[in-house]
Amino acid sequence: MKIKDIISVIEELAPVSFQESYDNTGMQIGNNDKEINSVLLTLDVTEDTINEAIANKNDLIISHHPLIFSGIKKLSGRNSTERIVIKAIKNDIAIYSCHTNIDSAWNGVNVKLAEILGLHNVKILKPISGNLKKLITFVPTEHAEKLRTSLFEAGAGNIGNYDSCSYNTEGKGTYRANENANPFIGAINEYHTENEIRIETIFPSYLKSKVISALLSNHPYEEVAYDIYSLDNSYKKQGIGAIGTLEKEMNEEDFLKSIKNILNCKQIKHSALTEKKIKKVAVCGGSGSFLISDALSSGADAFITADLKYHQFQEPDNKMLLIDAGHFETEYHTLQIFYELLNKKFPTFAIYFSKVSTNPVNYL
Repeated sequence: MKIKDIISVIEELAPVSFQESYDNTGMQIGNNDKEINSVLLTLDVTEDTINEAIANKNDLIISHHPLIFSGIKKLSGRNSTERIVIKAIKNDIAIYSCHTNIDSAWNGVNVKLAEILGLHNVKILKPISGNLKKLITFVPTEHAEKLRTSLFEAGAGNIGNYDSCSYNTEGKGTYRANENANPFIGAINEYHTENEIRIETIFPSYLKSKVISALLSNHPYEEVAYDIYSLDNSYKKQGIGAIGTLEKEMNEEDFLKSIKNILNCKQIKHSALTEKKIKKVAVCGGSGSFLISDALSSGADAFITADLKYHQFQEPDNKMLLIDAGHFETEYHTLQIFYELLNKKFPTFAIYFSKVSTNPVNYL
């Protein structure tokens, strides 16, 4: 198995283009063409993690949090990051990280967290805007069905819980081929009119090359006429946070105990109790304080995230229960996402969960 085969499965769910500008998702150390025999999954790459990989003879470490966030100017071993890099290179261990791109992917960190907590009718809390494109093309009537199918297979035509979405209108296309052309229909230097279908469909921008490739490969014309427009619509399958509803409403104390148990938290922090029942719940794995206002405006009864500051617990103003369940605890399930993706595609490939606890937060 080559590293690039492993990466392609992960990035099909969470393309690198989904990452935030400050992030450093992707290969941290190693070559995509390297042949590997096993993978170690971890939330963070620590010195204990790299030692574990050496002991297990794991060729590749896949982490959620990147080992390298900013540039390294020297490799003198003066800090843990440099020591890990040196040891990984010496032992020919590759390191790959999938961070904010899987945070914002559908079925990524936040949707998975919502499902773990038993939420139903889950949606993205803050969908991304300006990431949709509209494709318009024109094709002979008898070739329209084949072309539409190829576009849908490439990922176009998804709107919410619907796929294969397109709008089609009949019309007449005209053209005249010059001496250098090789027309599919019509003759050189003759004006031609053809019954055509105008096909309109949308796709997320990260699929542009795939969709255009499908268009050009399955369209019969020598020269394919098409337009691509950028849309301001929000893309409901990509964004930050998630929101859903409990099957049955709960009182706040029972809800807090349930979260602590499900996420295996040693302790949780929360804002003042509102004395209201909990039904609608928003979540954001890791640091999600920037979504407090979004959770409030969505009508959430509770918002679960991590890394909250003192004054942020006052922001709900008794309108919502705000909960800090821990960064590690709200993201640890990311390893399960990696495992399920890879095991489904490569069921006989060796995949290990790290036994090292990388949570830097300790409690007395």
